[in-house]
Amino acid sequence: MLNTLLRLFILLLSLDFSAPALAQEQTEQITVEEFLAALKFQPGTIQLPGGIASLNLPDTFRYLAPEDAERLLTQGWGNPGGYNTLGMILPANVNPLGMDGWGVIITYEEDGHVNDDDADTIDYGALLKDMQEATEQANEERKNQGYDALTLVGWAETPTYDRASHKLYWAKELASDRAEQHTLNYNIRLLGRKGVLVLNAVAGMEQIDTIKAEMQNVVAFSNFTPGNGYTDFNADTDKAATYGIAALVAGGAAAKMGLFAKLFALLIAFKKLIILGAIGLGALLKNLFGRKKKAAEHL
Repeated sequence: MLNTLLRLFILLLSLDFSAPALAQEQTEQITVEEFLAALKFQPGTIQLPGGIASLNLPDTFRYLAPEDAERLLTQGWGNPGGYNTLGMILPANVNPLGMDGWGVIITYEEDGHVNDDDADTIDYGALLKDMQEATEQANEERKNQGYDALTLVGWAETPTYDRASHKLYWAKELASDRAEQHTLNYNIRLLGRKGVLVLNAVAGMEQIDTIKAEMQNVVAFSNFTPGNGYTDFNADTDKAATYGIAALVAGGAAAKMGLFAKLFALLIAFKKLIILGAIGLGALLKNLFGRKKKAAEHL
């Protein structure tokens, strides 16, 4: 996990640039229990904002709407603000503020209907090499922007495309300059009529067995609503995406933006997610404002 000093440093940055945090007098009094109690965890069948997709959650999972998801990401996990999500999926039996906490961030990319003809012909070994090279090239600019250099270590799970359900999933192992543990980035893409539903889980590599098993459940209970599925595509009226399966794995719309440009954008976003599941509130949240000036002097 990130060492204590780096954790505090990232939290200070997030407080400076994210949406407004809790008022100082509130923050000094708040407890983990009070923070969690203020979040509205929703069970059962969830219609995602916009009606594009739904979640049929089993008892082992729960959902946070976008506003509460933003609060957890920023105030709870210490990330910068400004997320535009459709909410989050969280395991019901895990404290999201604990060291083993994790969640799945939901977004939607309406870039058009993605043709999956290339799914069976992709050389994922060669694609990984290209992605690793692009990641290294992006590091100089990342450092100029004040971000840590990142290394794409390899596949934590080789990309797999289920042609019957039009669902794609894979996992990457990443390392950051100042992180003691490697990060697991588990990706699921649901191909739809007009775009792609994106489900991203970020956790530590030590959680890989749990995440792999649980994300299979997430794949199963996440689906487009009637009329928005992959086979509902109408070539006469609907827009087609300018990229295929390989570009989704490489970084979404890499084909239209350029592989390097899109990967750089993703790596910047990764900075926001690098500590997901790694930090609990505890005394740090209660006393952060009082120690902020003193801590900054030692950074």
